[in-house]
Amino acid sequence: MKTLFAYVGCYTTPERRGHGNGINVYRVDRRSGAFTHVQRLDGLENPSFLAIDPTGRHLYSVHGDRSEATSFAIDGPTGRLRLLNRQSTGGYNPIHLAFDKAARFLVVANYGTDSTAVLPIRPDGTLGPYSTLTTVTGIVGPHRREQKNIRPHHNPLDRSGRYFFLPCKGGDTVISYRLDRRRSILVEVSRVAARPGAAPRHIAFHPRGPFAYVVNELDSTITTYSQTGARLTPLQVVSSTPSNFTGYSTGAEIAVDRAGRHVYVSNRGHDSIGVFAIDAANGTLTPKQWVPTRGTVPRFFALDPAQRFLYVANQGTHTIFGYRVARDGRLSATPIKVKVGSPACIVFSSGVTR
Repeated sequence: MKTLFAYVGCYTTPERRGHGNGINVYRVDRRSGAFTHVQRLDGLENPSFLAIDPTGRHLYSVHGDRSEATSFAIDGPTGRLRLLNRQSTGGYNPIHLAFDKAARFLVVANYGTDSTAVLPIRPDGTLGPYSTLTTVTGIVGPHRREQKNIRPHHNPLDRSGRYFFLPCKGGDTVISYRLDRRRSILVEVSRVAARPGAAPRHIAFHPRGPFAYVVNELDSTITTYSQTGARLTPLQVVSSTPSNFTGYSTGAEIAVDRAGRHVYVSNRGHDSIGVFAIDAANGTLTPKQWVPTRGTVPRFFALDPAQRFLYVANQGTHTIFGYRVARDGRLSATPIKVKVGSPACIVFSSGVTR
């Protein structure tokens, strides 16, 4: 059995009320789900979103409120990180990163300056410089504070490996792109509008069916789309919080389980994880459960590779809590608790046999 490691990114700067101290590495007990601390790689500002390449040999980070991406080597047996190099993303506040299908390029969304950058990945895992930025254009939404610019927030590759999808929080739209490998840039293919003021934030794809799910930050909803190639067609909008909740909340993270039976979503304000059943025929959602996150500002959550546990990163209260995932998709609390400053992202990787 290979050792499982978890890598936790965070916010570190006063502007983000950050109390983090870099990237923290943990060994994960596959049976109990518990974390054991292995390493803290400090000296990093706001390593807020992370990604591990398919080989498990390299980790990459973007840095919130800065203008760079960083590459690291992973030591297989220990899980420890070693800094390789840094490259500019060509814009302010890079917020997400994703690999192309061959893991030869790293695509980054610049939230603050409405652009994407494509950074080549060299054979040794280091990042090369981007060649040309792709400007993300559109009409901003009605929210005066949270929609001042287009604000691309997420840029994952779909399951076909052909298209990157870009939910734009400020522009109330989701845009699809193809990668022009020769020029190392993204080229727009299609876009779909969301409700004004909805603020699409993150997208998740069904593992087998032609469906995609978007969590909308400002109106706390989930939109179900049918997907045909690069094109999305809206099918349904549901609230990400219970119908009897009348407080202020914003949607944050979204994921679909490997079986394609459930969607999970985090709510900041309601401070919960919502569990939604997926209709196998038409892809639409029905609420099934809400569980408290036992902390505030659940910015992120992640399922472990076996999908036996779901881990919630409570940015506001500096904790990660673990939940057991039942066969019916429901979550139950466990004793798993990790204290870490301002957690913002969790990714997993298996090292070599110990």
